[in-house]
Amino acid sequence: MIKNKPILLVEDDMIDAMTVKRALKELNVVNPVETVENGEEALNFLRNTHNEAPGIILLDLNMPRMNGIEFLRVAKKDDHLRQIPVVVLTTSLEEIDRVETFNLGVAGYMVKPVDYKQFVEVIKAIKLYWSLSQLPYQ
Repeated sequence: MIKNKPILLVEDDMIDAMTVKRALKELNVVNPVETVENGEEALNFLRNTHNEAPGIILLDLNMPRMNGIEFLRVAKKDDHLRQIPVVVLTTSLEEIDRVETFNLGVAGYMVKPVDYKQFVEVIKAIKLYWSLSQLPYQ
């Protein structure tokens, strides 16, 4: 991942958060990972001028207080936040969730696998996306 910008992980499940961090480490991603537990905390983090803007947001959908879709509705209307790429990492297989998140401008939608090796493959795909999205336009 480019320039060591932080990754913002929005995930309320501690086990899933640990799995994401473990997979990133296994793939030699050295970017710091900032973790918050819901969309409301994510907005507070992103709006705090003392925090460096993340290079990417990994977003769960099913969370308390403010879920992922509610977060996207707010973040994508904010001029300072809308340009940050968001990849949804969720257990939801609902087509409506996929359609709505893409309509709200996410860069990707990945269903969390149960198997750890498959989870690493999902994180590898995100790493590749982020690397390619950072290439200069020609």
